[in-house]
Amino acid sequence: MSGNPPKAYENLEFLHSPYARTIRIMCEYYEPLSRFQEHGVGRTIVFFGSARAKPMEVVSREYEEIKRMVSSYPNPDPDLVKRLKRAEYDLELARYYEDARQLARRLTEWIKTLDDSHRFIICSGGGPGIMEAANRGAAEAEGKSIGLNISLPYEQEINPYVPEEFRFQFHYFFMRKFWFVHLAAALVVFPGGFGTLDELIEVLTLTQTGKIGRHIPVLIYGRRYWDEVLNFDALVRWGTIDEKDLRLFSFADTVEEAFNYLKEEIEKHYPSEP
Repeated sequence: MSGNPPKAYENLEFLHSPYARTIRIMCEYYEPLSRFQEHGVGRTIVFFGSARAKPMEVVSREYEEIKRMVSSYPNPDPDLVKRLKRAEYDLELARYYEDARQLARRLTEWIKTLDDSHRFIICSGGGPGIMEAANRGAAEAEGKSIGLNISLPYEQEINPYVPEEFRFQFHYFFMRKFWFVHLAAALVVFPGGFGTLDELIEVLTLTQTGKIGRHIPVLIYGRRYWDEVLNFDALVRWGTIDEKDLRLFSFADTVEEAFNYLKEEIEKHYPSEP
């Protein structure tokens, strides 16, 4: 046997072992930090929402095709009728996709008018759906955005609207969540599933308990969806939260309303440096 063994930090078998878990966690802190500092990233405007939302042009075609199939039969198959109902909800979700896309575009256009356009940048989970819409809107405004993607069993692919220097791939959910909140100047929560609920409730908990240490406006977008999914008033009635906790977040139903609220809150809490 000849030659020297690899150094510990070059030993991939060791680095992927349970013994090096702490090292891997530190990498998911320091590697993003180095890139953010290299590119002068200040604060982020974070978009949360469903990975299953699709662009309107895609969903409307699917909806019209299913609708045509249903109308062509006097007694359509029950499964086809179910598909039509599902497609109607997909249309609603597609409207949120388009709103997220438009909001990210408007915010990016506003950011570009600031003296230091690096102070704020759109950030998403980097995947499809609402995440894609946010990155897409920023790209359409000729701005950059961040994608904090995560490896999942079904391999969520990072969307094509995230520039190369801001494409991140996480293994640990908690490190990804850290970067969502650590740089956030504002959070926008669009309709979503378990992941979106998890992110929303965790941010509200951190805010309620004073663990963030600064004001982060939380904007929940789409009352029709959220009023059906979450009943915050019930939490107050049952005494599990205080009424003042309802002031930890705000609602918006239009892009104009959301844009004005976010712009006002960011200008108030993150003014330009003198």
